[in-house]
Amino acid sequence: MKKPLIRPIVKHKGVTREGRGFSLKELKEAGLTIDLAKKLNIAIDKRRSSLRKENVETLKELIKNLKQ
Repeated sequence: MKKPLIRPIVKHKGVTREGRGFSLKELKEAGLTIDLAKKLNIAIDKRRSSLRKENVETLKELIKNLKQ
């Protein structure tokens, strides 16, 4: 299995770390479907329900860079 292209930032108890994957809400907010995210090798974590603006911006930047 390939290593994910990008991973989200997750904060837990004041500690920032690399997360397991982007939440479905973050993908939807950035305009990505689950199928497209899998094709782009973006990590997805279906257990997460949070929506972090930093992660949405990261996804939008990735989409913008891929279109160029």
